[in-house]
Amino acid sequence: MASILPLDCFIFFFFFLATSSIAINIRDYGAVPDGSKDSTKALQKAWNNACAAESNASIEIPLGRYLIGPIMFRGPCKSPVTIHLIGTLIAKKNLALYKPNWIEFQYINGLILFGPGKVDGQGADAWTKNKCRQNHKSLCRPFPMNMVFSFVSNANISRISSINSKYFHMLVFGSNNITFDSITISAPGDSPNTDGIHIAVSENIIVQNSVIGTGDDCVSVGDKTHNLTISGVRCGPGHGISVGSLGRNRNEEDVVGLTIRNCSFIDTQNGVRIKTWQNGLNKLHVRDLVFEDIMMEDVENPIVIDQKYCPSRTCPDNLRPSSVKIRNVKFNNIVGTSTSQTAINLVCSASNPCEGVELNHIDLEFNGVGEAKATCINVKAPKVIGLVKPDNCA
Repeated sequence: MASILPLDCFIFFFFFLATSSIAINIRDYGAVPDGSKDSTKALQKAWNNACAAESNASIEIPLGRYLIGPIMFRGPCKSPVTIHLIGTLIAKKNLALYKPNWIEFQYINGLILFGPGKVDGQGADAWTKNKCRQNHKSLCRPFPMNMVFSFVSNANISRISSINSKYFHMLVFGSNNITFDSITISAPGDSPNTDGIHIAVSENIIVQNSVIGTGDDCVSVGDKTHNLTISGVRCGPGHGISVGSLGRNRNEEDVVGLTIRNCSFIDTQNGVRIKTWQNGLNKLHVRDLVFEDIMMEDVENPIVIDQKYCPSRTCPDNLRPSSVKIRNVKFNNIVGTSTSQTAINLVCSASNPCEGVELNHIDLEFNGVGEAKATCINVKAPKVIGLVKPDNCA
């Protein structure tokens, strides 16, 4: 997997350094790289000064392990800010400290954050307290996310690692024009709700050339996401790349323009998936999605549209069909192996059948006894092009 910052980013970065008038090392502000002394105030002061600088500023976090409590990098800043993360930021374990997240970036235009350093959420203790899988409603409380980017514009996040988050590793909300390039996200496959990147209410987001393995979705896509591109991502372990779940709440808005290409899924629960709630309150649309040039290796459910999504497994059979409308979805050149016999599982809404579904060169083998199968329910006139295996939807 490539881990090289694109040439245009390097050109921009070196130009940025050449014109920078302030360089800040957090050790000069009292940060201690021993992993035990609290360095939160030092890092916060470094950010405040960089954000207030009249010209471009850069913050260096050198080698070492820095214990950091909840911290807010808040703008707007007077000039763009670069953070060069070389060392490791370590989260405190006490959940009572977080209200609710760990590292947050807010209202910033022109952020560069690059590695090769790490953020370590130290999530193992929190995972044992997470009861969301046992009871989706009453016992599911928010835990701290490693990094939150809210109302951030024109940012480049590259070559950093996020490990062992207590909850989602990264959240992107209300943001635009952000590129995540050559990042690594890692948590054990059984760690609950440790989604790699969750993106919602955002546009023009790119995730590329990265390795993501967690206990939940590698990338999850929420409502009002427009023009999202995911490419060159290796996903596994985890639940795959998911659009949704959608349609549960009244205020949700359309998801438009998602491209997932040149990705691989290894030992994941799902591959590419769209999921919407039954009995939902909102008639939003999900449209213009492309999934192409994808390799599946021992994936339980490689291709999924699930408009009867029910994570608690206790939903009654008499719920209203999903009111989310799915249309113009292309699955192109998806090959590999499935660990379940149903390699293609398209279950759309009875009241809002899927339209404009295209299957083009699909070759999925069942890793077991018998042939792979496809299920297509409430899919209106699917378009099948070339070799499609399994071919039950033809």
